Amino acid sequence: MKQANVKASEKIRVLIVDDHAMVRQGLRTFLELQDSEALSIEVAGEAANGVQAVELARKTQPDIILLDLVMPEMDGIQATARIVESNPNTRVIILTSFGEEDKVLPAIRAGAQGYLLKDIPPNELVQAVREVHQGKVQLHPEVAKKLMSAVAGKETPPASHAAPSGEGLTEREQEVLQLIADGRYIREIAEYLVFCEKTVKTHVSNILSKLHLDDRTQAAIYALRHGLATDKP
Repeated sequence: MKQANVKASEKIRVLIVDDHAMVRQGLRTFLELQDSEALSIEVAGEAANGVQAVELARKTQPDIILLDLVMPEMDGIQATARIVESNPNTRVIILTSFGEEDKVLPAIRAGAQGYLLKDIPPNELVQAVREVHQGKVQLHPEVAKKLMSAVAGKETPPASHAAPSGEGLTEREQEVLQLIADGRYIREIAEYLVFCEKTVKTHVSNILSKLHLDDRTQAAIYALRHGLATDKP
């Protein structure tokens, strides 16, 4: 009778991709120790470069891929784009030593759901894997700062990166989304559009609902990924 109240363990299958064997082995050993009533992680495989990662992702269909950026044959950004395109149910977390904007923004645009630096504490890595598996975005604090600087207009995605996006959004909602991506607060958006704040909040709520996002940070990342951020008027 009591067993009926026991919550099933959350099982997550992870593919590890890094060109250093020691890093792969360390991650495998650590992740395989994460076995409890609440969470179980299974390592689906290992890859040493982007080409292997794309092939293994296709064969093993993991839930999460921990993916290094700088690797031989195919880098992490190229691999992310190919994996996301061919494996829509697999989520990619970049795990790297590089946090520069010229790597963060292309990775997000390629479809990465997380971007972590290798100095992340082990328990936070596990939490990130779990939250990305649940559909959330995970960013290392230093990466988040740089991304927010980009959202604020210090780095604008080139028009050539724009992709068809915002389907289902009204013209006004698309305008609000662009302003969110430009780093504007609700009050600033209301002043710019000459709306009351309540109206802007309704538009933001509709945007999040239509795009299946949780918050304005995810909306800003979505806009960056699709080339919707613009220079501030």
